[in-house]
Parts: sequence; C-alpha cells; structure tokens
Amino acid sequence: MTNEQINQIARKQSAIDANCSPEDFLMSENKVVISAAHPNARKYLELPLYCNLISYGNNIVASVNSELTKTVKEYIDSYPKEHCFETPNFHVLNDALEKRNHRICFMAEYFLPDIKVLKALPCEYEIRLLTSSDFNGLYREEWSNALCEKRKHLDVLAAAAYDGNKLIGMAGCSADCATMWQIGIDVLPEYQRRGIAAALTSHLALEILERDKVPFYCAAWSNIRSVRNGIKSGFRPAWVEMTAKPKEFVNKMNKIEDDSPS
Repeated sequence: MTNEQINQIARKQSAIDANCSPEDFLMSENKVVISAAHPNARKYLELPLYCNLISYGNNIVASVNSELTKTVKEYIDSYPKEHCFETPNFHVLNDALEKRNHRICFMAEYFLPDIKVLKALPCEYEIRLLTSSDFNGLYREEWSNALCEKRKHLDVLAAAAYDGNKLIGMAGCSADCATMWQIGIDVLPEYQRRGIAAALTSHLALEILERDKVPFYCAAWSNIRSVRNGIKSGFRPAWVEMTAKPKEFVNKMNKIEDDSPS
C-alpha cells in the first residue's frame, strides 16, 4: 500500500462518516453537508451528527443537522480554516450551539502511517502478538486505551510487551470500519520512557497493513506524549475533527449537574 492509497482510503471513510464525497476534502472551498446514518460508518459514531467539522488541510467539510446549515456555513467562511478549530474563534460557533442545547465536545487530530518511514522499532522486551481470544482478563484500567470493554467485539489484534511473564505494555487495535483499524496504546508507568510505546505501535501498524487494513491513530493535540509517540512510530498528521454533542452529554462527561429547564 502506498501513502496515496492510504490517504485515499481515509478520505473515502471520512466521506462515508460525513455523508459527502471523498473529493470534497480536496477542494479549496468549504462545504456543508447534511449528516446521515450509514451502515459502513465508523462503528463508534452516533449518526447522524449534529455538527462535525473535518479538515484534511485543504478546506473544511462540515457535516451537520439541517437546522445548522446557514450558521455553520457563515462560521467556517468567516475565519481561516485552521482557526475554526481553536480558540478564540470556536467560541463563536459554540455560542450558536449553546442556543440549541449543544456544545463543542470532541477535538482530535488523526494520524496515518508514512510508509516511507514506518518500520518495526526495537524493544528491549519480548513482543508477542495477541488476538481477540487472548483478551479475556485484560479489560482492565491499565489497558483501557489499547482495549475497549464497551466494544469488545471490535478489538481484533494487539502487540504486547512482556518483562518475563509480566505484561508491561500493549498496543491494541479495533476494527472501527471495514478498511481502517484504530490503534490505542498503554504502557505501565514504571516502564515508560523506554521506547516501548513506539515499538509496540510500529509493530502493530505493520501487522495491520499485512492484513490489508489501514492503521490510524488518534490524539488530542494537547496530548504531547501521545502525539510524539505517533510521530516516532512512523505516523504523520492527516486530518482533524471537531464535534458537538448535546449539553447533557457534555455535562455528564464533566460530571456537572444539568441546570437546563425541563
């Protein structure tokens, strides 16, 4: 698989998720489309979305509820595309969303492997390849990024590091859609800063590619350690997303009592 093929697959999946065309992400003009459910969308997405902004660096494609079309179009056309995903500008969008009982909730950067630099990085500990049949008993807090207990059926493969018989690190991937598997990584605190995370991430990425799937990696741009791991492992920034959710959902994540009128 070439880098361009990988990027084409990612744009095609984003188009399915957003209800648009893959070519829309290559346009210089921004575009607003109506969000809709799709059987081939990433499994964890709750479609249709109320407001989701996506950029592969060329423009912004906004997948929204129909009542937001004009509001979001005015917003994304008022500021440079990169500023629409950060303060102070996103407060303008958030103020508009607040009036509709929604708030900006998720902001994330997504990474794809660079085939020209991706390689299996060395690890001083034994690395074992695990499959779903090996995950019983591993759905614990220390492995909550590598494996997801709420979506066990999507966890398909993992690269795990062992110090003797002690599991000390794990990169796991979930089959989020037919063509792309997402990587998550955990390393025990006392074993961090030894290159284990990058070794596991790079090994797993290569295993995923061997299965003709595209590995991808997600991190909040403020999570410097995670971003550094992605880059060290052979991944490069590919696209960004900013997603709004209902106020009640955001408050629950913040553990704030909802004070909106009933």
